Amino acid sequence: MSECKLCPRNCKTDRSIKPGYCGCKDEIRVAKYMLHFGEEPCITGTNGSGAIFFSGCNLRCVFCQNFPISHGLKGENVSKARLKEMMFELRDKGAHNINFVTGTHFADKIADVLRECKIELGIPVVYNCGGYESTETLKMLDGLVDIYLPDLKYYSSEMSARYSGASDYFEKAFPALEEMLRQHPKAMFHGNIMTYGVIVRHLVLPKGYHDSLKLLDIIASLPCPPIVSIMRQYTPCYDAGKFPEINRKLTTFEYEKVTDHAAELGLKGFTQKKGCDTLDMTPDF
Repeated sequence: MSECKLCPRNCKTDRSIKPGYCGCKDEIRVAKYMLHFGEEPCITGTNGSGAIFFSGCNLRCVFCQNFPISHGLKGENVSKARLKEMMFELRDKGAHNINFVTGTHFADKIADVLRECKIELGIPVVYNCGGYESTETLKMLDGLVDIYLPDLKYYSSEMSARYSGASDYFEKAFPALEEMLRQHPKAMFHGNIMTYGVIVRHLVLPKGYHDSLKLLDIIASLPCPPIVSIMRQYTPCYDAGKFPEINRKLTTFEYEKVTDHAAELGLKGFTQKKGCDTLDMTPDF
């Protein structure tokens, strides 16, 4: 890849020589692979999701719970063959799906591996991302990914610039969501386990519920609104202490303003109980 254009950063870095904006060179870098029980119930199921956590990220979220791998780049380089082995190990342990977590900057290599083994794998593939995606990269994954699990973090360009270093976040994330829905317009399930579709995650931030309400209005206006997972798990970590307005946990008032609005709009999906705002479900990297 002489000029990396996998994500909206479009940094055009030759990652065979030096790291791109994501912090990674062109070698696949994996921080951890495991049966993960911290996803939505229809992804986790009873056996867990076969999560493969990649190092690096195209966002710079100041409150990132996975900062040792996203910013610190903790992990090890692996070959495509080894990535395939990880997928089959997780499947053989009973994983309901293979869950690629923050793999955008390795999407071309993930696609190569899936083209080789998707049919043999025999379980759904989840693309779990921060939402800041290139539609061209998503088109490359068409037919290879069964479930898209993107964040939709911000509507406000001021918030996305301040907290994630991406003033154009919504400008890029919304067309990406539309492309995901073009590929998977309707959710499908086998029993209680999702096999196909899109779930949009939104983390409500302190003092951010007004922005959350705008996002829900936009989601509800889509021709076929996706399932929405409204997350309550924000807790100040990494560099959040440098931003006084988000250096606290969410209040019940803030969270319920968002969930009540989602109900009024008729959106379907998931909410979280009070007390989930800890790092208990964050893997030990």
